[in-house]
Amino acid sequence: YFVSDLHLFAQRSAADDHLETMQELASTADTFVLGGDIFDFRWSTLPSLEATLDAAEDWLRELVDCAPTCEFHMLLGNHDHHEGLIERLDHLDQRHHNLAWEPYYVRLGNSLFLHGDAVDSRATHAGLAAARSRQPHHNRRGPAANWLYDAVIQTGVHRTIPVLAYPKRRTAKRLLCYMSDIGQGPDAGIRNVYFGHTHRVIDGYHFGGVTFHNGGAPIRGVPFQIVSAEI
Repeated sequence: YFVSDLHLFAQRSAADDHLETMQELASTADTFVLGGDIFDFRWSTLPSLEATLDAAEDWLRELVDCAPTCEFHMLLGNHDHHEGLIERLDHLDQRHHNLAWEPYYVRLGNSLFLHGDAVDSRATHAGLAAARSRQPHHNRRGPAANWLYDAVIQTGVHRTIPVLAYPKRRTAKRLLCYMSDIGQGPDAGIRNVYFGHTHRVIDGYHFGGVTFHNGGAPIRGVPFQIVSAEI
């Protein structure tokens, strides 16, 4: 299975509504990929960075412990590529035999799993790494910014932005460019790509010899699904 963009600890996330389902699926799965922006350090409503890191570690430990025969792969996204989380992940994957993490992507069989923010950063690995390094994770948004964001959510504008900002064809083309840059394109045997970031469900879009899949995001009012993946 593949899931991304839970944005846990952000005020707008409804991810907790899906945790029990995730745990049930993981208990029967061979592999479960967490595709980035699982946690949201910029919009966290917890009282401090340390509290957010503690909560993230506890959440991961609970998920991994509930399915000891499932292999979990944790990828990072633009909202949770944080040095504090990386330090915690290094300790967690040493203590849990069924957890591994990668900052950008993981290939399993003929499938590639990545967060998808390469679509916003010149579709190269260098561009993606540079963009991630500029993320203002420590500049946490306060109550006023959260209130404004919630006001936008109430208007429903957030439902149309992903459709307008990330047309399927353009998104697929940019991801293919990124895949070529890292040597993981269709010529290397990739047939399926599972990604997040755009908050737009894509259920099997064929382009350039590859099939693209995206489960959306559990932000209130936005479609979301846990994706059954082929590897």
